[in-house]
Amino acid sequence: MKLIGKLIDGTTIVNEKVVEKKDKDLSFRDLLETNFIALCKELDISVPLWLKRNTTEFARFQKTFFTRDQFIESVKFDKFEIKIEY
Repeated sequence: MKLIGKLIDGTTIVNEKVVEKKDKDLSFRDLLETNFIALCKELDISVPLWLKRNTTEFARFQKTFFTRDQFIESVKFDKFEIKIEY
C-alpha cells in the first residue's frame, strides 16, 4: 500500500511525502492505520482526528482531507490530504 500525503496552504503544496509499507499479515484497516501514522511522522505533524466523513470519502474516492479543526495542535497549513495508490 502506497499512501501519499500533502500539506496544502491555500493553493500551494507546502510539503509532500510518500509512505509505502506492505504486510500481507495485516488487514487493510491495520495497514492503513500503520501507514497513516508513519505518514504523519514523515510530515512531522500530529495525527488528526479521523471523522466519519473521512471514512466515506476514502472508501468512495481513495482519498480524503483533514482540515485545521481536526488537529488538536495548531498547524500552519489549511489542509492535509491523503491518497492511496496500489
